[in-house]
Amino acid sequence: MTYISAQPQLASSWDDICYPVNPVWLADLLPEYDIMATDRQQLIVGQPDGGRKTIFGIQSADYSIIPNAAIRDVVNELVADYTLQIKHTTTGEFSISIILPEELSIGGEKLHKSLILTNSYNGKTPFSVQGQTLTSVSDDNTLPGSSMFRTVCQNGLVGWADPFVKVSAYQQWLKQWSLGKEKARTSQSAKTQSRPSQAGAEIRKIHHGKLTIDIFQQRLRDMLIYHIQAKPTLTADIYEHFHNTAVKKADEGMLKTLPIPVQLAKQAQERLRLEERILSSDPSYWLMYNAVNYALFTARSSLTLNDRYKLDERVFHHLAARSFA
Repeated sequence: MTYISAQPQLASSWDDICYPVNPVWLADLLPEYDIMATDRQQLIVGQPDGGRKTIFGIQSADYSIIPNAAIRDVVNELVADYTLQIKHTTTGEFSISIILPEELSIGGEKLHKSLILTNSYNGKTPFSVQGQTLTSVSDDNTLPGSSMFRTVCQNGLVGWADPFVKVSAYQQWLKQWSLGKEKARTSQSAKTQSRPSQAGAEIRKIHHGKLTIDIFQQRLRDMLIYHIQAKPTLTADIYEHFHNTAVKKADEGMLKTLPIPVQLAKQAQERLRLEERILSSDPSYWLMYNAVNYALFTARSSLTLNDRYKLDERVFHHLAARSFA
């Protein structure tokens, strides 16, 4: 079934996404009907901007809603100084960037350390912190995920290479990834260096239907404390490598070969040319990756936010494999 087309909208205030959202039971809504489809009984209903009530999705009886207000309260408790950038859709999906004062230089550009949290009321984009979802299994040997915010194009960049300790380990994995062995992930790559267990990792082992707001907020609190304290990891080195790798004539048609829809590739091409003019810079893998990221998260598409992040990760690895070849 084709998903509804939507274009992410920008916001800079929690008020834009912290509107009331509540479950409405089908049995209460349709008291005169016997409902046989018992696996889906709970309507997720929100009221954006005080307007009409909107049904974002229909979930099972034990599904727990994570209100954006619950996320806001934990962030405000832990982070005193931050800038907020939100990308959200009318279909009830949210990508929340908490932009921190700490800076990192990539090729002379100043990037800000950030926290990227995703959430949804339609069930299409799971709650995640730095790309790690509630149901993913943690690995005590793996580095914590990071993210950076790039002011030039308002991009939130997830640290897709962070599970690796060394560039050589990442390059070795890329060879397997290029052969289609994407499940051969990084669990073995970090074992050469012991790491402490990630605080709050238990949150990702709890099923969404078992959450209460109190449990969710406590585990989110633990996770955010850990991520706030974490230093930039391997992805920052890959960004620098991208910046130092020029796009050659043989690479000029690369955008057409990336695993993204054709229309998004065209928009990425336009964005790439624009940034070359804005920055008075020659094309590089850094600009190409950011152009794709910009197109993915600004274009109208039937892709969910979760789909867009998955494609962003694939593009990152694709460009990395090509740049190291």
